[in-house]
Amino acid sequence: MQDKMIVGLVGPISSGKGTVAKYLQENHDAGIYKFSDVLRDVSQRLHLEITRENLQNLSTCLRKEMGEDILAKAIAEDVEKDDHDIVVVDGIRRWADIMHLKKKSNFILTGIEAEPKLRYQRLVQRGENHGDSDKSYEQFLEDQGQEADAEIPEIIKEAQEIIENNHDLKNLYNDIEKILIKYGKKKR
Repeated sequence: MQDKMIVGLVGPISSGKGTVAKYLQENHDAGIYKFSDVLRDVSQRLHLEITRENLQNLSTCLRKEMGEDILAKAIAEDVEKDDHDIVVVDGIRRWADIMHLKKKSNFILTGIEAEPKLRYQRLVQRGENHGDSDKSYEQFLEDQGQEADAEIPEIIKEAQEIIENNHDLKNLYNDIEKILIKYGKKKR
């Protein structure tokens, strides 16, 4: 069996990381792991409201008390055990997030970029976290400047692949397929 492909997705808020992950899952039977899912699980267990601020605070507390790479260790173990031919790690935000994955020859760091106004529109429309639908553009810009997202621009510079997601879904999907072909993965 060919080595599984591990696709690490990094990008600013609402750039399209989740859309790429969902496409790979639905069209290539990819396994999906999200850093935010770990935080959402803990938040729900603690009966905390799922807000961007609460998730960021929880992440900060866990990393401070248990090590910068605590979430990365959990994700890396899950990825290692996954039997899918393609595995997606969605929501890379810090260097520590890829510490364990980048040691693998089959890890492809993929940056997703999109214009800020377009990302803001996506955030408000999807309303993934409590309060997102009511955010002003200024609040959105402030959110992406928070500690949790500060390293994203530098990590994107190190990505092997970059997807510009400023157009329609057809363009995005074509860009994904080009990357898969480049690394020897064809559509099922």
